[in-house]
Amino acid sequence: MLLAIDAGNTNIVFAVWDGDAIRCEWRAVTKTSRTADEYAVFLKPLLELNGLKFSDFAGAIIATVVPAALFDLRQFCRRYLNIEAVVVGDPAVDLGLKVLTLRPEAVGADRLVNSVSAHAHYGGPLIVVDFGTATTFDIVNKDGDYEGGVIAPGINLSAEALHKAAAMLPRVAIARTNAVIGKDTVPAMQSGMYWGYIGLIEGLIARIKAEYGAPMTVIATGGLGRVYYRQTPAIDHYDPDLTIRGLAQIYARNKVG
Repeated sequence: MLLAIDAGNTNIVFAVWDGDAIRCEWRAVTKTSRTADEYAVFLKPLLELNGLKFSDFAGAIIATVVPAALFDLRQFCRRYLNIEAVVVGDPAVDLGLKVLTLRPEAVGADRLVNSVSAHAHYGGPLIVVDFGTATTFDIVNKDGDYEGGVIAPGINLSAEALHKAAAMLPRVAIARTNAVIGKDTVPAMQSGMYWGYIGLIEGLIARIKAEYGAPMTVIATGGLGRVYYRQTPAIDHYDPDLTIRGLAQIYARNKVG
């Protein structure tokens, strides 16, 4: 079995990949102060609830956009799994794609993993929309190479910024409103967060396709992708397991022995 670790700015996802599917999956808040031992304390009882133990793992792979979290995640794999984890971004790790940007080293590991996974499953050209701390739009060509993208503020990040910057505006949950015109502060804010992002999604996808000049399939992933994708024909598929499946593919590509 493989332990796939996707460390984002908000959450770290730990997924057990067994054969060709996710067996179980857990999330922890991303804290760069968390030690390798704390990861072990978090994961051990969760594994036991699923009839698993640390010694069941034959491999591990890590993708992180939080460099300060990498050391202890790596140490956890060494100390408790007795495994040297494959790390997306290490020069020796072959992703199976070219990064056709001005500074390939600056592209987030999660965006490259998503690109690998999406192309393997859906072909190309593609737009991969990841609803995370940031909302990212990544362009993958027909050969599976990463061509660039767009980074917009994430939905929850925007809602929190609005609350913090305006004294009279409360925190609101992201929810679809039946009417665009809000009759009170909370529904007006929810409309802006929901329908405003629908406008952003549709507008950016349309502009990307026009600039690219070829038909493109649009894949959404990330937790809030579920909230938006059925509301707009601009998104063709929602794939919540895209990143973990990509990590498993990259591990298989780089497995030694």
